[in-house]
Amino acid sequence: MTMLGVITAIRAEASCIVSRKLPFNQMVHLSDDAAIWVCGMGDSAARQAAEGLLEGGVTALVSFGIAGALDASLRSGDLVLPESIHVNGEMLSVTENWQDQLKQLLPLGLTVVGGTLAASKEVVSTETAKRELANVTGACAVDMESGAIAEVAVNAGISFIAIRAITDPIKFSPPTELLRAVYPDGSVNAMRLMSLILQRSVGVGTLVRLGRGMRAASATLSAVVRHSDGNDLGNISHALNLHLNSPCQLPTNN
Repeated sequence: MTMLGVITAIRAEASCIVSRKLPFNQMVHLSDDAAIWVCGMGDSAARQAAEGLLEGGVTALVSFGIAGALDASLRSGDLVLPESIHVNGEMLSVTENWQDQLKQLLPLGLTVVGGTLAASKEVVSTETAKRELANVTGACAVDMESGAIAEVAVNAGISFIAIRAITDPIKFSPPTELLRAVYPDGSVNAMRLMSLILQRSVGVGTLVRLGRGMRAASATLSAVVRHSDGNDLGNISHALNLHLNSPCQLPTNN
């Protein structure tokens, strides 16, 4: 039986899949053929989650969550379904047939782009840094988890896709200072956040804009789940079953 493993960095991403609060940094079964792991932000956390899911019997991986735009045409709420992940100087391909099946389930009004997703080991916090990363990688968007998940999938010879919604456009990024007020699961330390505001390290306007971007991205991720299933990604798992029962293209190095 196929077992689908979904990895999210933060609880806000996971809440687009399942409404109940999930335990942090462990495998949670959503159904007989799907599991999820809320791992925390970053490459190392995502790698640990992917390897943990493999040990738990998962046979396909999904990187699910938010991303920052590297392409000036992308807006908050746009959906990125990349064909490849740029990580450590290499291009790792997603499982094309599975991705194509997912695209066919999505609503017509959703803006969906392909291309390359760049992996970064740190928050890309300025427009200049975003444009430089785009020039180096040719990517349209960036996140900190998909690269590690793709590498684990490639090394294990299993299928992999990334589902990423844009939060911040190229001209706006979350300030790195904000991370001082954020727990690994994405929840906020209110006292630290208030201190950052009082110190003027983080502006209220910045928080408002971040909130809008997150709401737009969450609405898109929820729409993906709703149109592919409506109940804990089950139909995405069904689409995967269809894919694996036909000639498949596993993720490979380009």
